Amino acid sequence: MNGPWRFHLGDDARWSSPDFDDSAWETVDLTPAPGAHDGDVGLPGYVTGWNQRGHAGYTGYAWYRMKVTVESGPGTQLALAGPTLVDSTYQLYVDGKLLGGPGVFTGTSPTVYGVRPTRFLLPPTSSTGGQTFVIAFRVWMDPMDAGGESGGIHVAPTIGDAEGVHRLLQVQWLQTFKGYVVDAAEPFAFVVLAIMVWGLMASRSGDRHGWLIAALLSLALMRVNQVLFYWTPYLSLRCYDAAVTVILRPLVLATWTLAWRDWFRLERSPWQRRLIGVLTLAYIAFALVGRPWFPLETTHAFKAATDIAIQSVRLAFAALYLIIIGLGLRRPARPSTCLAALAAILVGIGLFATELNALGIPGIWFPYGTGVARGQYAYAAFIALLFALILLRSTGYARARQKDDSDALLHASPSERTR
Repeated sequence: MNGPWRFHLGDDARWSSPDFDDSAWETVDLTPAPGAHDGDVGLPGYVTGWNQRGHAGYTGYAWYRMKVTVESGPGTQLALAGPTLVDSTYQLYVDGKLLGGPGVFTGTSPTVYGVRPTRFLLPPTSSTGGQTFVIAFRVWMDPMDAGGESGGIHVAPTIGDAEGVHRLLQVQWLQTFKGYVVDAAEPFAFVVLAIMVWGLMASRSGDRHGWLIAALLSLALMRVNQVLFYWTPYLSLRCYDAAVTVILRPLVLATWTLAWRDWFRLERSPWQRRLIGVLTLAYIAFALVGRPWFPLETTHAFKAATDIAIQSVRLAFAALYLIIIGLGLRRPARPSTCLAALAAILVGIGLFATELNALGIPGIWFPYGTGVARGQYAYAAFIALLFALILLRSTGYARARQKDDSDALLHASPSERTR
């Protein structure tokens, strides 16, 4: 159903009616360019949103309408596969009747959940041969999704017999699964590594790796939030934004900076911990007041100022992160030190993705048609490297314990040796 669609900004319940005259509305064509896909997971059939179709900066409601006739045999059940990519959510009306949608349209603004592949069974009609429907999509774009190519439907819906639409739905779910399976696997690996680090702490009380455990778990939680949003109907966009943007991103930067500080045994520099604490609190505060859902009214200039402040805090974190790696490399050269520095750099590639994007470094590739981000490659390499580092340090602890036991036995009295 690429179009042409009738399109209009705003919201009016009468626009769902099949009798409404939409001839004065503008038309929108959702026909994608050959091979077009979105820039995240590789969903096919992608087109730009209304932000680049003459309505830049607009957020809120808009409607798409189309009258369509489908040729079908007697008794054929028809269905519609909903659009797989929409900013930010939608409701589907067929002949004036609400069939559903991923959002909750109550209150002053809808509650947005991830748009997932969905099949809607169409109501039977009394006509023979061709069945005619008036399809209407009520779309809401949240201010959190504003910018770039955003706005409305990006992948056109599909209409057909129920069995064919069901098969299409399976293909769409497979693409969605492939797009986020790495985001599900890597958090699991981070949790396993955290358990291994906990075992490392238990084997030797002198070293402190608590921040490394906190860093691994916080990063796992941040990554898995994306999976929960796009795979399940349980995490709303606002909850996702509050958890990730306001809380987890600052905490992830703080815990990883502290984790490498402890790993390189730089505890004699207390100023680092104080600076990290100040930067973390500043990041959380600026991120909170800069969100579109923050309850206090603020001007556009104030929002822009908070964005600049957040960028400055992130750059300060990046500088401190690199300083800690540099100080770690100044310690007596050992293979494990170099490997730890490489591991820190790999994590940093994921943590400071925004800054690397600003440098023009490619951020995503599409092997076999599925988007894999630069950070996902870096985290995968880091997981293997940290596993090796934990084994190396565990082996070192075991050798040190064996040496201590041997020394104790050597200096023990003859009677103590025979016990």
